Amino acid sequence: MNRIFVTIFLSLVIFVVSCTSNEIGSSKDVNPDAIWFDYKIWGEEGNEDITVMLQYRFAGENGTTLQLEKPSIAELDGETIKGDSSKMTGAFYEIRKPVNGFAGKHTIIFTDQNKKKYKEEFSFRPITLRTSIPQTIQRDNLVFELDGLNPEDYVRVMLNDTLFGNNGINRIDTVKNGWIIISKADLGNLVNGPIQLELYKEEEKQ
Repeated sequence: MNRIFVTIFLSLVIFVVSCTSNEIGSSKDVNPDAIWFDYKIWGEEGNEDITVMLQYRFAGENGTTLQLEKPSIAELDGETIKGDSSKMTGAFYEIRKPVNGFAGKHTIIFTDQNKKKYKEEFSFRPITLRTSIPQTIQRDNLVFELDGLNPEDYVRVMLNDTLFGNNGINRIDTVKNGWIIISKADLGNLVNGPIQLELYKEEEKQ
């Protein structure tokens, strides 16, 4: 049978910045003007929570992560976020909220050692799949209709099969009025059997 089986994941990720260092320092030991804000907000299909992860870094986007010492605090919509740390990520401030009711505008406030407040606002719109896609499909154009996007928007498409060494598809596609098409030619690059399709909306703010 010339058919493939589709598993679909929808994700929305908002990056304010993207950083890598996992060293840990203290906010009281650095000049507040030298702190770099690293905020990530994401959700995905199958997970009932939205994750908001905040990190503060010394000396630039690749700098040491900071543990906030009072009076420094991090807040989401007026709620103080507790700190944590790990060897992989360094110091971070994370909170999870139910996806139901999270759509809309939100505010992150960072208070530094001098009690100066820095506000970052963002809007969260989860992506949903309007089209009903059967688990087994023929090798023809695969059309999706998505809600939660702008009239013209951009989505990362990742499409992979189970064949070792096959790079599959990993690209940014333009979505117009919610429509996105995976072409017959794209599907022709994949072997028969299970495939995994991931659609990511990525936003970056500086």
